[in-house]
Amino acid sequence: MRILALLLVILLTISCSSETEKTFTSVEITPVFTDSLSIRAITPLDENAVWFAANHGRVGLIDGATPKLATIQYEDSILAFRSIAKTKKAVFVLSIANPAVLYKIGVNNREATNIEEVYVEEAETVFYDAMAFWNDKEGIAMGDPTDGCLSVIITRNGGNTWTKIPCDKLPETDKGEAAFAASNSNIALHGNHAWIVSGGKRARIFHSADKGETWEVFETPIIQGKAMTGIYSVDFLDDKTGVIFGGNWEAQEFNEGNKAITKDGGKTWKLVSNGKGPGYRSSVRFVPGTKGKGIVAVGSPGISYSPDQGETWEELATEGFYALEFVNDTVAFASGRNKISKLLFK
Repeated sequence: MRILALLLVILLTISCSSETEKTFTSVEITPVFTDSLSIRAITPLDENAVWFAANHGRVGLIDGATPKLATIQYEDSILAFRSIAKTKKAVFVLSIANPAVLYKIGVNNREATNIEEVYVEEAETVFYDAMAFWNDKEGIAMGDPTDGCLSVIITRNGGNTWTKIPCDKLPETDKGEAAFAASNSNIALHGNHAWIVSGGKRARIFHSADKGETWEVFETPIIQGKAMTGIYSVDFLDDKTGVIFGGNWEAQEFNEGNKAITKDGGKTWKLVSNGKGPGYRSSVRFVPGTKGKGIVAVGSPGISYSPDQGETWEELATEGFYALEFVNDTVAFASGRNKISKLLFK
């Protein structure tokens, strides 16, 4: 029995260490869809299928080698979509500018069954950037300020109706502070928490611990002050550990003040590999199964990987992408200009 117990301890130790010590040395990129589109919003269904939303009103499901596509027009407007989210029974797409229109697409397995408008907002400055769901009933979308605060809309009934949070319940934004609709990753959710990132003149974290009922705002050391500086993407491993990534879109090689880690739920942030590693990136994700050690960031300059929570980085590819979403610990989908690809990390 003593020998058996010792063997079990050894096996558990090997299993745990292998989970955290997994490292990537390369990435295999396989195109799965090409079209003359800017594709900044994707949500995988499984290893073989991914939903997307793009400009020119295009939305669809790439199911293996089969694209199932639709073009959505609102009245006389061809919409541009940069936000997407899904629940078990629906996929949601949200357009960026005036009018902002949110559609609920009913799905049965891999087939769309119906589509309906569930939210419309008309304002000269309306511009929505990202959307996500805590669960099948509760979801959130965010956009640029229209009246002194970020635009935040919430659903509590599975996306059938959405309500905009009034500015008296949100922190004020500074003039020139907004967000970037670069990769549908301005929002991170975990448990009851939500984190929203801003950019431009300020680069801050807007946090709710109760699914959008109350909000607070935290400072970050990310580069800010110009129109195209700030935080472009956020991801959280749990309610304490998070990563933010961004930079200056107009100086994409500049790698100072563009990546940071928090260990206290977003209250404070520490720059990582400052002046080293990748510059501007538009989407960042923790690698599943690595306990927050593995991080991948993509952007128009390429694909970057860190095995040690951002302390060191490897450039795995120079092919550019806008958005990244993992399916499991080695497979992800990435979207970019005119394309969606499957990434196999090795």
